[in-house]
Amino acid sequence: MSKKNAPRPDGMAYSTNKDFFNDFPSEEPAETLPKEKQKLKVILDTKQRAGKVVTLIDGFSGTEDDMEALGKQLKTKCGAGGSTKDGYIIIQGDYKLKVLAWLKEWGYLLAK
Repeated sequence: MSKKNAPRPDGMAYSTNKDFFNDFPSEEPAETLPKEKQKLKVILDTKQRAGKVVTLIDGFSGTEDDMEALGKQLKTKCGAGGSTKDGYIIIQGDYKLKVLAWLKEWGYLLAK
């Protein structure tokens, strides 16, 4: 096979068809719901964490930046580390009761 006709390593192809369209979904930023409409669930988890407890906040509906801002605010209040990934806010340690109280105080709706 000549180098000119060799397949690309990334699997992409070029089309000269003027009617060609992109089937990829557009990545529009999700709008963040107001606090009163968020249904957050706070749970403790130890799965795949070498037995260490983390507080997970699930159910945040909004942009990644807003979720990270809420995560940073909670980490600061707890004085603990953590991160945001896969739609979860993760706080290192058992802070379930404190996080529940702060979220309620800040006006978030909590799922049961």
